[in-house]
Amino acid sequence: MGNCGTREESAVVANAQVQQLSTFSPAVKNAISEKKHSRSFSDLSDPSTPRNGDDTRKNTLLDSVIAFTLFELETITKSFRSDYILGEGGFGPVFKGYIDENVRVGLKSLPVAVKVLNKQGLQGHREWLTEVNFLGQLRHRNLVKLIGYCCEDDHRLLVYEFMFRGSLENHLFRKTSIPLPWATRMMIALGAAKGLAFLHNAEKPVIYRDFKTSNILLDSDYSARLSDFGLAKAGPQGDETHVSTRVMGTYGYAAPEYVMTGHLTARSDVYSFGVVLLELLTGRKSVDKTRPSKEQSLVDWARPKLNDKRKLLQIIDPRLENEYPVKAAQKACSLAYYCLSQNPKARPLMSDVVETLEPLQSSGASDVPTGALIALPDHRMHRRFAGSGVGCRSPNPNYSPGGPTACRVR
Repeated sequence: MGNCGTREESAVVANAQVQQLSTFSPAVKNAISEKKHSRSFSDLSDPSTPRNGDDTRKNTLLDSVIAFTLFELETITKSFRSDYILGEGGFGPVFKGYIDENVRVGLKSLPVAVKVLNKQGLQGHREWLTEVNFLGQLRHRNLVKLIGYCCEDDHRLLVYEFMFRGSLENHLFRKTSIPLPWATRMMIALGAAKGLAFLHNAEKPVIYRDFKTSNILLDSDYSARLSDFGLAKAGPQGDETHVSTRVMGTYGYAAPEYVMTGHLTARSDVYSFGVVLLELLTGRKSVDKTRPSKEQSLVDWARPKLNDKRKLLQIIDPRLENEYPVKAAQKACSLAYYCLSQNPKARPLMSDVVETLEPLQSSGASDVPTGALIALPDHRMHRRFAGSGVGCRSPNPNYSPGGPTACRVR
């Protein structure tokens, strides 16, 4: 059995009420087994993860997180009915539900999303523990709120606030969806950036490690919230420059140096943010095998154009029909260019990204200050994560000392 007491894997889960229920309903069994997850990768993936709930019940969780029984969650999802499924990711299927005093006396009436761990999936008990650990302790308007959890026998479930507009991925890439206007895209980018900046600047820094459009959920007013913390890691501490870990994440979003070495830093998240910002700017997926070979990798296709004023506007999503402020688009493209630097030390901090995006929230191009995009000088690079390999010796963002310039994923 795995050790649940390590810094990154210890949970803060308390006093789960154990009610012996042997199986899920047939509907949820089928939902879990029929769909397989194929988007994550790992060079040392170990599908066997500990299932013992005793380790979680030994610890304490914030009072605001509720320990649900399996019976209660079956009740609010109508026994995990198939027509209650909202979607599915690497963790497992997600069901809609509604909690109120009929479920438990004292509960505030609230729509929720119930995520069920797929026992045959690529994520397991450790990822479940990680998610409860981080979301149980962290609160921010740009992080999805964890309402509760369930840990009975080998069943693992998580209960979140319901996000009415679903994922950014659906709004960007579903053919039937109405194209997001420029102002909404920049608002989403800023909200997501604030979420990452909060994690990186927490008292105990957190590296998100799986930043992508499907993990950015949108509320009714398109406010962005980061979800799915199963792959998050505690950041480097003290004199540490990075966290060494097995390579996990999603192809097309992971930073090349992390894929090649397994060395994880906050700058790995910055690269992933750059990919998502590119997706917002272009309306294209990070990887699209249906396009011509030279255009299948969004970063490879778009990044050379981002620093060329003659070409950068050519990559802006044509569905916007030129309804965007040109100066703001130029500055957003320049920001993406720096975030996607092959040299991680040349990437900005997420706090700098937030400062750059805030002036771009104006709808008029004339309202965007000429100096809105900071030049990212070396002294700004040293403000935070001083011991995390921060600081750029070369002004060339393409400079990668002794390292490969291509990202290879096995």
